[in-house]
Amino acid sequence: MEIASETERKYDVPDGFELPDLAGVSGVSSADAAQTHDLDATYFDTDELTLLRHRRTLRRRSGGSDAGWHLKTPGEGFSRKEHRLPLNGNPDLVPEQLAGLVRSIIRRQRLRPVARLRTHRVETPLKKADGTTLALIAQDQVIAERDGEEQRWQEVEVELVDGDAALLDKIGRALESAGARPAAGPSKVARALGNPRPGKAAKTPKDPVLRYAREQRDAITGFDPGVRQGEPEAVHKMRVGTRRLRSTLKTFKRTFPDAQEIGAELKWLADLLGEVRDGQVQEQKLLAEIQGPEFEPVAARVREHLDAQVERGRQALGEALESERYLALLDRIDELAEQRTAEKDPLARARKSLAKADGLLDQALADGVDAELHEARKAYKRARYAVEVFEAQAGKPGKQLVKALTDLQDVLGAHQDSVVARELLQELGERDGSGFWFGVLYGRQEQVGAETHAQLPAVVEASRAKKLRKWIG
Repeated sequence: MEIASETERKYDVPDGFELPDLAGVSGVSSADAAQTHDLDATYFDTDELTLLRHRRTLRRRSGGSDAGWHLKTPGEGFSRKEHRLPLNGNPDLVPEQLAGLVRSIIRRQRLRPVARLRTHRVETPLKKADGTTLALIAQDQVIAERDGEEQRWQEVEVELVDGDAALLDKIGRALESAGARPAAGPSKVARALGNPRPGKAAKTPKDPVLRYAREQRDAITGFDPGVRQGEPEAVHKMRVGTRRLRSTLKTFKRTFPDAQEIGAELKWLADLLGEVRDGQVQEQKLLAEIQGPEFEPVAARVREHLDAQVERGRQALGEALESERYLALLDRIDELAEQRTAEKDPLARARKSLAKADGLLDQALADGVDAELHEARKAYKRARYAVEVFEAQAGKPGKQLVKALTDLQDVLGAHQDSVVARELLQELGERDGSGFWFGVLYGRQEQVGAETHAQLPAVVEASRAKKLRKWIG
């Protein structure tokens, strides 16, 4: 799949509109000879036009220089991200790769042809003196067919290539002076379908717990496409959103009294994401420690083992994201995020969560047991998420406490990573019968464990400073 970013603006123009001379506009040296294309595009959506209402378009287009399947999704500012696949297979069947990228939006709805647009395009490149193409000007004559009805109109598209936003503005002013007007709708297909209104954004809840839960819902669905494309950062952020939501449901039980079942399902999803993410992180950290030719056999074995783990995780995760179980989870998350019931004193829940984590860590340090440190780390993660709920309203002290808890959690996490790395190195060394170099690396990880343990008193003290915790009680 090809992924590209496009920045363009559209203008409605009257019959007989003539393109003005744009040479000299913001560095434009010349307008090259125009090329003519005849484009034929079938657009797909649900019966409720769910994609359009979420600012997405999906089409199969023949003709022109970029024939193929195209899914356009929102980008930054005026830009759009376009996912492209070549033409192949059944012309009436959306490729699974593209359908998957909108699954969290359409859920179980079927994608079907909703409109056909035939466009006669005259495309003119605007170039600098050195031959660089700054923008493409497309003069389009459009015939749109929907449910047996036909519409015709003309429009002009301006798409940036190597130009900037200032060039777009200047070209726009020149076009408007010649009689063009900014397009009434966001896209050709939106115009053909009557410019359906976007779905209304739900009002932001005043209650901080409900607001935080909704933010995690949006993170889970928002990073879904990136996870399907194998983006490591999307896997990480979707996992964090899943963990945060699960932790919120557990900490604020009175706000979400019937959420026990969904908590188990969120753990199922987080574990699938973790199988991919943990392998990626562990490989990165371990290989950074394995330098020199003498370690190459060990590095190859570690890489082979963890790559296989990540690949198994990706396959399992991909199957899960297409399952009814996952879609049902998204439905349930939507229900929770839109509820309006709130408890009287949610801050007390966060205070209790933080006190519990303090107690577990004190006991773990007294006992000197790694497994107890790991449990304390998980407790601090839950406590940090609970504190994050009130971070905005607490102001600077809230932000500082979240940072201090994050620092503490990071040290505990680095210590746990060393424990997991030692377990893996011991397993691989025993299995391969080449224990010496694995033993050397094991010793290094023991040293990492000792160093992170030595860092704990300072970060614990910083996280318990009275000035940071005064607001939480």
